[in-house]
Amino acid sequence: MPKDRSELPPVEDLLTAAVTGLGGVERPGQVKMAQAVGDAIESEEHLAVQAGTGTGKSLAYLVPAIRHAAESGDAVVVSTATIALQRQLVDRDLPRLADALESLLPHRPEFAILKGRRNYLCRHKMAAGMPEDEDDQLFDPREVSATGRMVQRIQDWANETETGDRDEIVPGVSDQAWRQFSVTARECLGAQRCPSGADCFAELARERAGEADVVVTNHALLAIDAMEDFAVLPEHDVVVVDEAHELVDRVTSVVTGELSESTVSLAVRRAGRLVEQGVADRLQEAGEDLRALLAVAPPGRVDTLPQSLGMTLALVRDAAFACITALGPRNKDKDDPENAGLRKAAFTTLDEVHDTAQRMLDAFGPAAGGDGAGDDEDVDSPGSRDSASARDSASSGGANGGGTDARSEEVHRAEVVWLEEGRGRIPPTLRVAPLSVGGMLRDKLFGDRTVVLTSATLALGGTFDSLSRQWGLRAGEWTGLDVGSPFDHPRRGILYVATHLPQPGRDGLPEAYVDEIAELIEAAGGRTLGLFSSMRAAKAATEALLERLDVPLLCQGDDSTSQLVKQFAGDPATCLFGTLSLWQGVDVPGPSLTLVIIDRIPFPRPDDPLASARQRHVAATGGNGFMAVAATHAALLLAQGAGRLLRSMDDRGVVAVLDPRLATARYSGFLLNSLPPFWRTTDPAKVREALRRLTADA
Repeated sequence: MPKDRSELPPVEDLLTAAVTGLGGVERPGQVKMAQAVGDAIESEEHLAVQAGTGTGKSLAYLVPAIRHAAESGDAVVVSTATIALQRQLVDRDLPRLADALESLLPHRPEFAILKGRRNYLCRHKMAAGMPEDEDDQLFDPREVSATGRMVQRIQDWANETETGDRDEIVPGVSDQAWRQFSVTARECLGAQRCPSGADCFAELARERAGEADVVVTNHALLAIDAMEDFAVLPEHDVVVVDEAHELVDRVTSVVTGELSESTVSLAVRRAGRLVEQGVADRLQEAGEDLRALLAVAPPGRVDTLPQSLGMTLALVRDAAFACITALGPRNKDKDDPENAGLRKAAFTTLDEVHDTAQRMLDAFGPAAGGDGAGDDEDVDSPGSRDSASARDSASSGGANGGGTDARSEEVHRAEVVWLEEGRGRIPPTLRVAPLSVGGMLRDKLFGDRTVVLTSATLALGGTFDSLSRQWGLRAGEWTGLDVGSPFDHPRRGILYVATHLPQPGRDGLPEAYVDEIAELIEAAGGRTLGLFSSMRAAKAATEALLERLDVPLLCQGDDSTSQLVKQFAGDPATCLFGTLSLWQGVDVPGPSLTLVIIDRIPFPRPDDPLASARQRHVAATGGNGFMAVAATHAALLLAQGAGRLLRSMDDRGVVAVLDPRLATARYSGFLLNSLPPFWRTTDPAKVREALRRLTADA
C-alpha cells in the first residue's frame, strides 16, 4: 500500500487491478473511458461520455474518481437518476472495488449514499408529536385505517433502525404516513437548534458522506445542493453524472413550483395554529377563490394571464405574506424547540405559496407581477428565491412559451405556467417551470467544479450537440467522447421498421398494428417487451391479444413494475407490455427478451405544456423547434427503448418499430442515427423468419 499520495499508480494500472479483482475482462471502450475521465479531472475540463451497455462504465468512472479522492483528499460525488443504480453502486460495485484497490491506495476507499432529508426519519418530529398536516376528511375510513397501520409500523421500526432511511422499511409505506415522521431541508430546524440534532439521522448520513471518498446521490439532491443557499453535499470539486440523459428533466422537476387548493390549505393549517384567526382566514379565503377558479378553468398551458387569475394569484401571494408577517421574526423561538419546529414548518409552506404565486405572476411580465407586499427586502420576508432563479434563466437565454404570440414576448420571458386537471383526490394544480435549466446548470453546477456526464445514450443524431445545449455548455468548455459498445450490433440485432403499416393516428391502436404485433409475437414464441407511447395503447394491445395468443401477457399496472419484470424474466414465453418506465428501466438479459416492439415514435404529446412552450420558444428565436425539442425527446426515448434488447454478450433479437415514419419522414435520419447500429430491414417476412430461428435456437 502506498504511504503517500505521490506514489499512486496511474489510472490504467488501477483499472487493471479493479477488473482483475472483480473477475472481469478489460474492454477497449472501458479503458478509453477511464483514461478520458482521469484526463478530464486532471485538466479540470467537463467531459461527456457515451458508453454503450456492456462497456463497464461504472468502473470506468469510479476508478479515476477514487484515485482523485485519494490524491486530493476531497470527495467525488456520483449522481444517478434511479434508486436501482444507486443501490447497485453502494451495495455491489463500490464494496468490491474497495477490496480490489485497497492494497494500491493510501487507505481503503470509503463510500456513502446520501439522499434528501425527506428520506430520513426526523427524531424531533417523532418525539414532539407534531400535529398531522393531512386533512383526514379527504380520505375514506379504509384508507385512514391503512395509514394508521403504516404509522404503527414506522414507529416500531424507529426503535430498531440505525440509519433512519425510509428505504429500509419493507414493504414500503405511503407518502401520507411517512410525512408524519419526516421534514424537508427547509423545514428542518438545523442540528444546532434541534434537541435531537446530535442523533439526527440525516446529519449522521451527512457526516458519513463527509468522511467518504465517493458520495452517491441523485440528480434531484445534486440540483438542490447546487442551487440552494445551504450546502447539502460535502465539499467536492468533481461530479460524475451517470444516467446524464435524465439530468435536465430531473432538475426541471426540482425547480417546478405548484399551487393548488391543497398547498394553500396546508399553509393555512400550519399558520392557523400560530397567528390570529383573521389573518389565517384571509389566506383560507384566497385559497377558496383559487379552488373555484381552477375547477372551471380548462387544463393546459396558460398563454395569457386572465384578469381573474391574476387577481386571485395576487390575493394568495399577499395573504401568504400577511401570515408570514404575523408570525414575526424567524428566530423568535430559538429557545423553544417544539414551537420553533411548528413555526419553521409554517414559514416553509407559506414561503412556497408566496414565492410560487409571485413566480406565476412574474412569468407574464412586471405588469402582471405588480408590487406585492412580499417584494420588500425585509429580513423576515420570504424573499424571492424562485423568481430570482427565473430571472437568472431569462438572462441565460430562457423564455416563457406563455403570453402573447409576439416574437419579443417569446424571447424575453423565462417561465411557462400551466394547469393540470385534477385526478381522484388530487385537485387541479397550477404549475410553473423554467423553459430552460441550461443557465442554472451552467452557473450553479458546472461553474466551479469538474463534471463528467455519462450514459449509454448521449449522442443524438450522431452528435452531443442537442444535450450539451440543454445542459448550458458552450463550445470549448467541454469534450465529447463516444467509446462505443462491446456488442456487435449488426450481427446480434435487427432493426425492423414496418413501412407497410399506416401512420399512427389519434384514434387508438390501429387494427393493422394489432395484427402485426400478433404475428411478431407468434414468431418469437413470446419473449416480447412491448413499449407503447401511452398506457391506453398498452392496455388496448393487451386486451386485443389476450385471447388471440397462447402466451402469457402481462401489462403494466397489473402489479408493481418490479414484480412484473421479475415474472417476465422468469418465463421466456411471457410478454410484457407497458409505457414510459419500461422504456428505460428494464434489464433482462438472456432468452426471455428476444423482441422489443415500439408502437410509435415517442414524440411528446402536442398538448404537453412545457415541451410545446419550449418548441415555440426555439422557433421564435430562429431555430427549428420541432427538431430541437420534439425530435430530440423522441430520439432519446427511442435509443433507450432499443437499448433494452442487447443486455449481455450472448443476446440476440429484433427491435420492431411499427411507425413507418422512422424510415420515411424527413427527420428519420436524425432518429436512426440516434439508435444502435443494428442491421436494418423493412421486410416483415425476413423478420418473422429470423425470430423463428432465434426461438428454435433458444
